[in-house]
Amino acid sequence: MREDIRIAVPEKGQYIVKTLQEAGFEAYVVGGCVRDSILGREPQDWDITTSARPQQVKALFARTIDTGLQHGTVTVMLQGEGFEVTTYRIDGTYEDSRHPSRVTFTADLREDLRRRDLTINAMAYNDTSGLADFFGGLADLKAGVVRCVGDPGERFGEDALRILRAIRFSAQLGYTIEQDTAAAIVNLAPTLSRISAERIQTELVKLMVSPNPDFLRTAYDMGVTKVFLPEFDTAMETPQNHPHHCYSVGEHILHSLKHVEADKALRLAMLFHDIGKPAVLTTDGEGRSHFHGHAAVGAEMARMILRRLKFDNDTILKVCKLVQYHDYGNGVNMDIGLARRAVHRIGEDAFPAVFAVKRADILAQSDYQRREKLARLDNWQKLYGEILADSQCVSLRTLAVSGRDLIAAGWHPGREMGEVLNRLLELVLEDPARNTKEWLLAAAEEYRA
Repeated sequence: MREDIRIAVPEKGQYIVKTLQEAGFEAYVVGGCVRDSILGREPQDWDITTSARPQQVKALFARTIDTGLQHGTVTVMLQGEGFEVTTYRIDGTYEDSRHPSRVTFTADLREDLRRRDLTINAMAYNDTSGLADFFGGLADLKAGVVRCVGDPGERFGEDALRILRAIRFSAQLGYTIEQDTAAAIVNLAPTLSRISAERIQTELVKLMVSPNPDFLRTAYDMGVTKVFLPEFDTAMETPQNHPHHCYSVGEHILHSLKHVEADKALRLAMLFHDIGKPAVLTTDGEGRSHFHGHAAVGAEMARMILRRLKFDNDTILKVCKLVQYHDYGNGVNMDIGLARRAVHRIGEDAFPAVFAVKRADILAQSDYQRREKLARLDNWQKLYGEILADSQCVSLRTLAVSGRDLIAAGWHPGREMGEVLNRLLELVLEDPARNTKEWLLAAAEEYRA
């Protein structure tokens, strides 16, 4: 035990630990909250481990939820906040690569911590005993190392998702993966095929929004992405012989990830923005690579991959739209009319994010014409600012006439009326001054059959 380590456990967590101790049981906060507290980070959850059996825990607190009694877990509710309290346990074999076939309760804290995945997650703490660190988690935090508890082959064999967790923690903390742990990842990477798409999705998103999303390279190097994202492996192995690029497609993707904020949709858009390039690669007589139509192909591939990984429809829609339009207007000297049409085509909700994607794309390319590319992008953003400041119409939503107005003017509902509204919008996109009810109703009369 390390008594010199002090952790500020929140009042409710302290209450649960002390209540268990006063009843004659051992109790500690455990896992991620201990790790994050030592690192000076704000823990998201405060989990508690105890020598008390689930029924004994339930008897001590007024309100509990049977979260997973078969695995020893009870959720203690205090003023609407839940705390998972789990009995010390030893896990049996993991027949489904996720859950142990049986759980044996134990009175030994060390045995409970021994079953956990990584040393940095296998520490426990209470104010009475200090830090319980039997497997060198504190030393690994100080050294910046991700290491399995005990034999890494056994840990990954119990639950293959731990392979992705190790890489994800490496990305979140900026740590290196210990040599034996890395070797076990390489050896057991194919076993990730047993893991559900939903669980893989969760780890991928955490990696993507981490401070080091480009650590996805580690997953590639260790043969991990080949299991759940083989399209990325193909991208890593596709060169770009062109003045605008200095990396392979995959390396360009990895560099681009570092130039957008840690937003799920933006990071996923950068992950997939060039994923279609290998499928459309051609080489000209001078040996230059070309990727005509890659954005549209990439959007369809992204949709397929995101569905395969069980992403929600809203995320799929956002990401695929950004992939489809990430190079829209490249090389064009925008004027405000073209900018209005671009906003109309891409959509008012998605349009601001396109700038972030385009900038990240440019910054991950070679230096060739970078200044000119960024200047064109800055001009486009300036024009977009003018469109917003003047409240210029870019969609039917802000057109000064609606279907109801046309019906009042004698039009009959149907396809013809919809076509007229779109024609009127085209006129307004050319000249926003035309967006008045009077002008548009007069213009509509010219289209009346």
